[in-house]
Amino acid sequence: MDALLISGDRLTVDDVVAVANGRLVQLDPAVLPRIERSRAAVEELVARGEVVYGITTGFGRFKDRIISPDQVSQLQVNLVRSHAVGVGPELPEDVVRAMMLVRANTLALGYSGVRPQVIELLLAMLNRGVHPCVPSQGSLGASGDLAPLAHLVLVMIGEGEAIYKGERMNGRSALEAAGLQPVQLAAKEGLALLNGTTFMVGMGALLVRRAINLALTADVAACLSLEALHGTNRAYDARVHAVRAHPRQIECAQNLRAVLAGSQMVRGHDPRHVQDPYTLRCVPQVHGAVRDAIAYAKWVIDIELNSVNDNPIIFVDEETGQTDVISAGNFHGEPIAIAMDYMGLALTELGNMSERRIARLVDADSNGGVLPMFLTEHGGLESGFMMAQYTAAALASENKVLAHPASADSIPSSANVEDHVSMGATAVRQVGQILAHVETIVAIELMCAAQGVDLRWRYLRENRQLGRGTAVAYNLIRQKVPFLQNDTTLAPYIEQVRRLVASGTIKNAVESQLEPN
Repeated sequence: MDALLISGDRLTVDDVVAVANGRLVQLDPAVLPRIERSRAAVEELVARGEVVYGITTGFGRFKDRIISPDQVSQLQVNLVRSHAVGVGPELPEDVVRAMMLVRANTLALGYSGVRPQVIELLLAMLNRGVHPCVPSQGSLGASGDLAPLAHLVLVMIGEGEAIYKGERMNGRSALEAAGLQPVQLAAKEGLALLNGTTFMVGMGALLVRRAINLALTADVAACLSLEALHGTNRAYDARVHAVRAHPRQIECAQNLRAVLAGSQMVRGHDPRHVQDPYTLRCVPQVHGAVRDAIAYAKWVIDIELNSVNDNPIIFVDEETGQTDVISAGNFHGEPIAIAMDYMGLALTELGNMSERRIARLVDADSNGGVLPMFLTEHGGLESGFMMAQYTAAALASENKVLAHPASADSIPSSANVEDHVSMGATAVRQVGQILAHVETIVAIELMCAAQGVDLRWRYLRENRQLGRGTAVAYNLIRQKVPFLQNDTTLAPYIEQVRRLVASGTIKNAVESQLEPN
């Protein structure tokens, strides 16, 4: 794949995913003039002795402390060192790579006053696999993700720690091993590297892509459960959804019909059984609303990926060359925090729906005896899938705690100068946990539904045809998990199916076999 050109204004969620997974990057030469113009303005401000926040002043409560021109470089180094206060588990490599890309992209817009070589070093670290060790906790999500970014930037100046070719080493050694040299920070550059929504938006982009994959996979799981439970697809009729007109509800119902196309396992009109429980009948309404939340999060992330979010911002008039430096608040993470909280709540509901379908699959009293208790033919001697539902229930319940909106909280910092914060980094981390839990819940549903389909085939003594999409999903599951005749350890099977869900394998395979709309 060709290297991704970084220009500041056309980065997408899928670009972030690609680079997080190893795609090479390159600074677009066309952006160099605006970067250099912004940098020249900073150097002129320093030379003139102008009082500009973070360039010739201290930070936060020290905003009124004037820094002499001969100390402006040391100020930037001190900023990075003093802000590297992160704690907790370290971020995974893909998240760190996403952060590096996102920071380089916003600096490429040319409003931050950094030299091109600073951006080039970030991109070279990506291309050569130098990954700073970044603790996950410490950001309040206003003044940007200061602590995580400080740990990232430490490596750029030859300090901190990084992983290079699987080995942990100090930052300078990692750079040297990759054939790179640390950067000597100049005026404004430390602040420009630290002062942004980079962790929130980088990890947020990865989570949005996983959430899109998950929502579509949950549609497939619901369809396979419907077939296992001998449910009806009449509630997915296009006319039903046209008269409510929520677009993503309509899209979801359309997807369900496509996945179930050709199925001989669903129930037609039956005057003795005219409708199904809500977790089968209301899939378009609930899953459609989840899609709304994911789409909103993607919209916010797409904007933020290509935005200037540091402080102060350097404006240079191209015609007159006049410089205007404005201290403002684009680093505030509230848009991302609220979007992530919304998506986290929606994904929690996706997990709730899936867990309730699992409960119905394993409970003969709830499914009307269509399937045996706990999906085993030897109930009593064997427990079947009894405990798989426990795990799904535990994760669904934990999600209800994690779904508390982080953005509802704020705590003052910097001696009350930074008196309202977004807690966006917390929101993103919570969504990461919720998403992982729901991927596992949906994996358990797929396993139970596949077991249910096999049991129905045994009862019917014929392999009635599954839907066009559910047949694909069933076959993928059966490549990893056999029909379980007897009790066995389920945990390894759950993990294998979870990987199919999380990687998008099921979603992609099913989509490839569906009729085009």
